[in-house]
Amino acid sequence: MIILGIDPGSHFCGYGVLQVENRKIVAAGCDVIKINPKLPLPERLFKIYIEMKKIIAEYKPDIAAVETIFYGKNIKSAFTLGHARGAILLSLAEREIEIKEFSPREVKKSVVGNGNASKEQVEYMVQKMLNIKIKSKSMDATDALAIALCQFNKDKLRVKK
Repeated sequence: MIILGIDPGSHFCGYGVLQVENRKIVAAGCDVIKINPKLPLPERLFKIYIEMKKIIAEYKPDIAAVETIFYGKNIKSAFTLGHARGAILLSLAEREIEIKEFSPREVKKSVVGNGNASKEQVEYMVQKMLNIKIKSKSMDATDALAIALCQFNKDKLRVKK
């Protein structure tokens, strides 16, 4: 099984991939889609959509875990993030990939054990859990791996019951 974790963004869109065999993670990787912030929003959304289609074609995920919108103080940012999520969800739906959504709090609680964990704590735990060192990647990439790990943990718990 391949789990694709996605941390949506309109400038940096993180993605993490977990390969699972016999309920164990056998491979993991992550990266970011970099989008020029000077491009108009429709062009940024199109780039996200096209790049997500390439990632989906390359990794052929069985399931995708996507972070929900973080409701901050800036409503414009929330709307822009919503548009980016729409492009991502469309690219997944086109390939009929099952989509699970998790809040930032759920992801942090699943990976760190604390829903208020910092990005640095999440990055540390992802690297420890997967026994990998992620060099010079954006925290958006490690956040995406955390989102994939959240889905993996949910699947593990569901199977045990």
